[in-house]
Amino acid sequence: MTTKQAILSAIKDQHIRFIDLWFTDVFGVVKSVTMPISEVADVIDRGTHFDGSSLDGFARVAESDMLLLPDLNTFAVLPWTDGDEKTARFICSVYTPQGSPFIGDPRYILARALQYAKDMGYSFKIGVEMEFFLFKSGANGRPDLSAPFDDASYFDLPTEKASHVRRKMISTLNALGICVNVAHSEIGRGQHEIEFNYDDALVTADNLLTARVALRTVAMQMGLHCTFMPRPIANQPGSGLHTHQSLHDAKTGDNVFADVDHEYGLSTLARHFLAGQLAHSRAMTAVLSPLVNSYKRLGYSFEAPVYVSWAHTNRAALIRVPVITKGKEAHTRLELRSPDPSTNPYLAATVMLMSGLDGLQNHLELPDPLEETLVEQKRNRLRTLQRLPATLGEALEALRADDVMMDALGEYIADRFLQAKQQEFDAYNQTISQWELDNYLERY
Repeated sequence: MTTKQAILSAIKDQHIRFIDLWFTDVFGVVKSVTMPISEVADVIDRGTHFDGSSLDGFARVAESDMLLLPDLNTFAVLPWTDGDEKTARFICSVYTPQGSPFIGDPRYILARALQYAKDMGYSFKIGVEMEFFLFKSGANGRPDLSAPFDDASYFDLPTEKASHVRRKMISTLNALGICVNVAHSEIGRGQHEIEFNYDDALVTADNLLTARVALRTVAMQMGLHCTFMPRPIANQPGSGLHTHQSLHDAKTGDNVFADVDHEYGLSTLARHFLAGQLAHSRAMTAVLSPLVNSYKRLGYSFEAPVYVSWAHTNRAALIRVPVITKGKEAHTRLELRSPDPSTNPYLAATVMLMSGLDGLQNHLELPDPLEETLVEQKRNRLRTLQRLPATLGEALEALRADDVMMDALGEYIADRFLQAKQQEFDAYNQTISQWELDNYLERY
């Protein structure tokens, strides 16, 4: 645990001049309050008030007074600031003026779910593979979609210029305390992937939030645009956020998913957890793939899942059980392949955890896997398998109908999320696209 005194000493030693207090709205967009460093001791002790009435998913005007309380473990110096503008940041949780956690704070919703798991004797760990595109900036300063930053494909050796950007991104994340396992070129032109260290779910969610800010900042400083839009170019693959998950004994830290005697290396508990995620996968999709554009990736992009299925080797499956070598059973995990990097990481981890725990508590039975090698079986099974939602509208309907997922989000966040996303989907449906004009205007 980081202490107040340790933070104050670091601030003095590193000549920090400002402090940023970060938090998120319901959609995972980072919000920030900046203060002179002279206020930091008081902020650590008592937090600071702010008006939440104008933020998406936050309080109504009559309930607008909110309190930001920093998590001391999230203290980090922003490496892109220096000199008279050198700034550190905390990630904050949101409280009411009465000192109660605010039920509209996504970070609190995840903390609540993690406490629920802890009361059952488990901790929840996740690790992610985050994909994104880098584009050159056009004359107007906006990203030029016709000019990807590089032409490298999957695991290709990038140009020295692209390598320089990648190294800068990794070093920036490391300076923020975020451990990167590996970074490499992805299939799309200008597409990259960074894999983050496996950690407790709240830490990983904080790291994802931070990484999106950091990578876009580094790109901007180098004259580039970094986007986490799920599919920015129609003839290129989409960007995913493959998420590896496991439950651990809350006291010993042992992975409780592993069973060396099972064909797939999964314990009974893991099989129930996996069955729960499959059972609630359609409802989870609205949270894990929250944009209209997300559905231009799901089912259409390379290896993006379509069917509610699981497998060992089939990378088109919704959930994959990675092959674990002998002696590495502690790394047994489930890889959920539907999320994309536009998701709110706190809400995403919440619905993943609570769907799995529902399967565990109700002893849900796991269906047979769908392996690529079983061609005839696969052809027959596809006729009966459920499909993931094809549109944001369909995903919202599935979420509304799933009591477990609605309870996981809580009535406050669920209602605001559904209302805002429905408006987004309706606005999209009312927009006349260039494709429609090109194909219909003169023909009919």
